[in-house]
Amino acid sequence: MAGSGERAARTRDRLAALLADASVAVLGTAGGRAAGVYLRSGTPDVLRLAVLAGLPGPLFRSWWRLHADRPFPVADAYRLGGPVVLPNATETMRRYPQFAAGLPFPFGSAHVPVPGGTGPLGVLTVLCPASADAGDELLDRGLLVRLAEGLGAELLGLTGGDEGAVRWDEAPVCVRPPPGGTARPAVGRFSWDPATSLVRADDRLHALLGRDPGAFTGTADALADALAPAEAHRILAALRDTAAGRPPAAPLSLRARDGTPRLLDLWPADAPGAGPAVTGVVFHAGPGAFAEGAADPLPQGVLCLDRLGLIVYANPAAARLVGRCREWLLGRALWDALPWLTGPPYDDHLRAALLATEPVCFHARRPGGGRGGSGEGDWLAVSVHPGTDLMTCTLDPASRMDPATGPATGAHPDREAEPDDRSMAPLYRPIALAIALTDAVTARQVSAVVVRELLPAFGGRRLAIYLLQERRLHLAWETGFPQGFLDPFEGVGLDARIPGVETLTTGRPLFFESMAQLGAAYPGLALDADVGARAFLPLIASGRPVGSCILGFDRPRGFSAQERTALTALAGLIAHAMERARRYDSEAALARGLQEALLPRRLSAHPGVETAGRYLPGTQGMDVGGDWYDVVESGDGLALVIGDVQGHGVQAAATMGQLRSAVRAFALGDRPPDEVLSGTNHLLIGMDPGQFASCCCLRLDPATGRTRIARAGHLPPLLRCPDGRTRVLDVPGGVVLGVDPHARYPVTELVLVPDAILALYTDGLVERPGADIDEGIAELRLALAKAGAAAGRRGGTGAARSLAAVADRLTGTARLAADRPDDVALLLAARHPAPTTPGRHGSRPTAAHGP
Repeated sequence: MAGSGERAARTRDRLAALLADASVAVLGTAGGRAAGVYLRSGTPDVLRLAVLAGLPGPLFRSWWRLHADRPFPVADAYRLGGPVVLPNATETMRRYPQFAAGLPFPFGSAHVPVPGGTGPLGVLTVLCPASADAGDELLDRGLLVRLAEGLGAELLGLTGGDEGAVRWDEAPVCVRPPPGGTARPAVGRFSWDPATSLVRADDRLHALLGRDPGAFTGTADALADALAPAEAHRILAALRDTAAGRPPAAPLSLRARDGTPRLLDLWPADAPGAGPAVTGVVFHAGPGAFAEGAADPLPQGVLCLDRLGLIVYANPAAARLVGRCREWLLGRALWDALPWLTGPPYDDHLRAALLATEPVCFHARRPGGGRGGSGEGDWLAVSVHPGTDLMTCTLDPASRMDPATGPATGAHPDREAEPDDRSMAPLYRPIALAIALTDAVTARQVSAVVVRELLPAFGGRRLAIYLLQERRLHLAWETGFPQGFLDPFEGVGLDARIPGVETLTTGRPLFFESMAQLGAAYPGLALDADVGARAFLPLIASGRPVGSCILGFDRPRGFSAQERTALTALAGLIAHAMERARRYDSEAALARGLQEALLPRRLSAHPGVETAGRYLPGTQGMDVGGDWYDVVESGDGLALVIGDVQGHGVQAAATMGQLRSAVRAFALGDRPPDEVLSGTNHLLIGMDPGQFASCCCLRLDPATGRTRIARAGHLPPLLRCPDGRTRVLDVPGGVVLGVDPHARYPVTELVLVPDAILALYTDGLVERPGADIDEGIAELRLALAKAGAAAGRRGGTGAARSLAAVADRLTGTARLAADRPDDVALLLAARHPAPTTPGRHGSRPTAAHGP
């Protein structure tokens, strides 16, 4: 056993090293700011972040684990097997609003599946600066695909071709990327005398600005032009205000002529006549910039962090402000060294500095006022200046801030720091919940979204959702409660005195900061734990009671006014989503019944022909559309029909049902396919429903393989030969049904050889927004060629299962595609060399029919 464990550890180490090398290589070749690799995990359909290069893992813990069905770009790249490229925040919000709400910063990204033998092993993800134009090529997509393919080959080589061994179930390995660029000065100082307008700059400032000291004229205008010519007026105004005793509340964020980001900090002389009226410092965060202690004499605190969040430099002022010695700070992660500077909302500010390019400024409260006895106050003005390799963080006492911009008086600076689980989640969590609820359709989906988004946002561990039905509450969803604990509350009436009922009948949320408080308010109430806190929220939609929601926390905690307001508002969102879901469930039940009545329950069988059909609705709410397929016994053979009525909804479905009946009636009369279409065309024109339909009809003689095909504005069939060659059949057609009473529909003949497969389909299977339909048909042709190889040459029920598997594979991508605009109907037919049992009418059905 020990030897097996050692081998597993060595394999894991080699896997981590391979992924780390690949991530760093992607950063260098693709010009990204951060990169990572998601791999399959031991949990089905769950991806785990295995390696993260260029970003600190703890700040991105929410993205360590990702379900393959979530509407995120990583999941789509893995599930659909193709790259997902998002050039900027606008495109990200349009296509993936939940992902954009979770990381609301301006950056671009690319997500490329890492191919394996039978499917993706994971996804290679690259983050980079945003592109201004959505049409611009963000990264070299071909290069990223080749890198992902190379990584996939190396992963399979590492595991000897065993795809199951390529998985990750641990925390991600965080990798520090190699430094880029050359070292340059990090800080330069100057002084300005407003009486003479004379500027004196030190040598470091001249080097930072790239100017010859002899060419510097020494005026304020020259300094402003050298620092940031586009913002010279802002710099000059700040100099004048500082000389008048009104320094900036925080360092000014500037852009040099070449776009280089800089920080300018100013402060007035301590006393009149003590020297020049204004002293200034210019910061630049470059690799190795603080190695020589250039910022040691500065009065404000300066910290320098690497891309993994480790403190690599701290000047004496920073050490004094945070109450720690410099030696203790160096090499520690920011969240370990300064825990009061992490957690909501500070984590969001740090993520913004890591992912975006603009400096981030905010206020933070240090607990206890620091150990140095500086007496400078509890509040600090913090500025985080992003860089390619390092981030510069400046700290200024709040006493230097303008009172108008200081911390809000309601912040209660005299209160001790809250425990971790009491901190309010960042705003993006409620936003993400609201966005996710708009996509949840069923009550089960709504409940799953609440568990996924609401519980992590507020640190909850338990959730129960009850829905009101006939004046009783019934459990719709629960997680985290002891098994069987909620059983006695099932179906409780509205006259019961329990918090889950009273929150609904009164319409007021109930918050209990401890279990003792809950027990005192409701004596005799069974409790599921001795320690914790509970929140009971009424689910009320437009004044109508829907149910109640219970949130459980493992430890006692308070609920701030902001949290209570947010939870109450979120309960309203949940109530509306549940109300919508209940309507959907009833409509969906009606729609399913209607669809089952309109589509064939089973396909007519023949011992010499194998058939399989699939239907996928593309509509929301009423899951009915106008696509249909059918197989009709006609004389000694079969008639195969597929069609598509314009539009969706009940009207389209009703027209479809009438057309299906008409086609069956004409086909049962053993008419050729052109007459079937002509008769149906006249019927549709006579009905005058204001709709038209496309249709493809073929007559197949199983004994000879003779096949006659006619089309009415429908997509051409596909034919897969036994040797694997697959082609689009050249079948001339007429106009759609319901338009021209004199339309003619030419007939094309061919011989369907044994083991060949005919595929009839509607446009929903091959049509994608923004893409040519011919490209979709070509993709389907390739998919049929690949999927048909697995069907082989079988008969009987085994044949039915084999062709059914082909149908499942062909519709699998359409089932998962979020942007599928239409219904999908697919009908497959394969001819066998001879009947599997004597006599057509006595054979066992071989058709496979799926929803």
